[in-house]
Order: sequence, then C-alpha cells, then structure tokens
Amino acid sequence: MPRYEYRCRSCGDTFELSRPMAESGAPAECPAGHADTVKLLSAVAVGGSSSSSSSVPAADGGGGCCGGGCCG
Repeated sequence: MPRYEYRCRSCGDTFELSRPMAESGAPAECPAGHADTVKLLSAVAVGGSSSSSSSVPAADGGGGCCGGGCCG
C-alpha cells in the first residue's frame, strides 16, 4: 500500500499515512488531532546496488523519451 506524506498547518508536524491510491486526496488528520493538513509532493527514490558495472548502460548520446531516435 502506498505511503503519503502530509503536513499539519496548525502545528507544523509532518507525518505519513499508508492508504489506497483512491484515498490519497482524502482529508488526513494529523497525529495531534488537527484537521488542517496538506498532502506533500513526495520524491520517489528507486535504488539498488550492483556488483558489476556491466549492468549500467553506456552513455551513447541518446536520451529523451525515446532514446534519441526521434531527435533527428
């Protein structure tokens, strides 16, 4: 289940809630009981480790949304 980060406008506390995606925009009460909260935009971090550098693709000048094929 996804976790969403919220900030309480009353006390300034930042907290997380696990809830279904369909409820991500629903009002959230802070742990101190305040109702005036706002959902924060969270950065997604995807990481891992690799024991060899061969799993890292070589930089060949491509890029963009389609690997450089549409850029002429």
